[in-house]
Amino acid sequence: MSGYKAKILVVDDEPDICGLVQEILQDEAYTVFIAKNAEEARKVKKQESLELILLDIWMPDTDGITLLKEWTAEADFTVPVIMMSGHATIDTAVDATKLGAYGFLEKPLSLARLLLTVQRAIAAYLLQRENKGLKQQLAGNAEPVGHSAFARQLREQLKRLAQYETNLMLIGEPGVGKEIYARFLHANGVREGAAFVELSLGQEHAEFELFGQELNGEIQIGALGKAQGGLLFLSEIEMIDADMQYKLFNALKTERYVHIGGGEKQKLNCRLVSSVTDSLREEVQAGRFRQDLYYLLNEVELQIEPLRKHVEDVPELLNFYIDFFIQYEKLAFRQFSMPALNFLRNYSWPGNVAELKNLVQRVMILGGGDEIELAEVEHALSGVPTEVAQVGASLDFFGLPLKEAREQFERSYLLYHFNENDKNVAKLAAAVGVERTHLYRKLHALNIKE
Repeated sequence: MSGYKAKILVVDDEPDICGLVQEILQDEAYTVFIAKNAEEARKVKKQESLELILLDIWMPDTDGITLLKEWTAEADFTVPVIMMSGHATIDTAVDATKLGAYGFLEKPLSLARLLLTVQRAIAAYLLQRENKGLKQQLAGNAEPVGHSAFARQLREQLKRLAQYETNLMLIGEPGVGKEIYARFLHANGVREGAAFVELSLGQEHAEFELFGQELNGEIQIGALGKAQGGLLFLSEIEMIDADMQYKLFNALKTERYVHIGGGEKQKLNCRLVSSVTDSLREEVQAGRFRQDLYYLLNEVELQIEPLRKHVEDVPELLNFYIDFFIQYEKLAFRQFSMPALNFLRNYSWPGNVAELKNLVQRVMILGGGDEIELAEVEHALSGVPTEVAQVGASLDFFGLPLKEAREQFERSYLLYHFNENDKNVAKLAAAVGVERTHLYRKLHALNIKE
């Protein structure tokens, strides 16, 4: 893909107006969808990730003002809407603006004003989305921090890979920040202005979340649809069963997919980055993971080292998260004392960068004074049981995102029962009530070895 084309929906019951606007905007390299009434507009809005809507006020079924009220009442609706009308009064334009419309265009449309208003609306929306994305990225340490040889080399590799469309597989322990590196790749690539969509395939109903579904004529768009034109980051790829592996392979191979319960083929246009805890080669050799899918996902493979292997980055990471929590959570400034810093340089970091971030947040919230002393750090880390720490998990879930907390809980829970059942998978499956094939994949994903 040479560049991302912003998606615009034009809603108007006059075919001549729709045709003219579509032709003008397509000449400016926009992707344009047409809807002649509110019903069609709702359908397109559900199916596509739009950057702008041009909405006529007077329509036969539902008028534009009513439709604008409906959309702006949705909590997650942020797409700018430009109203159009040839019979509107100043009061109508004011009402539309109060309801959240970005702008108002009078018919007959002025070509120059149309293009200028569209450009400004899309630019403002993309800037708003970028700022929101930057905050989300900072929350997960999206810019890979560190000056170790590993950090520098990985950043350079990702910048080079960002210029191509190859599918990438990231391999690393829980908490190393695989999503961080996927976001960094996206931010430096040709799809940078488009959506970044993340989905964990280890969750319930992952198939519906990935492909979307069609039920009673209603379409719920899935991650493949939301990521159109952008990047889709699939974590826990090793957790999908044989049927879902087959569907994903066909989707990638044919660049087409079908909503669950639907029949119409949808075009697939997104870059794919997947992540696993450990290499899938053993799973492929054992016949538990499709070899053809593995090769499609793993066109390029990058290993993300655990933090204990590049501890020289620890001071920079600590400072990064101190600055982050000061800026975004308004916490009071604190800094680590030299004894505390030396201790953390030599700490094994079983939970990797996620554990480091959690530690910084905890001591900044619970502690007092400008300096974070060694005793405070030791106390903050003392709640980790030895046998759990040895396999890289932390039991302090409350400062973590749900996905990471769930992953660490599962690891701790399964490790406990694994040891209690003599490290026998058959006994473990019976003890925890999980089918053995699924359990093998889960143990492998969490790096719990037989």
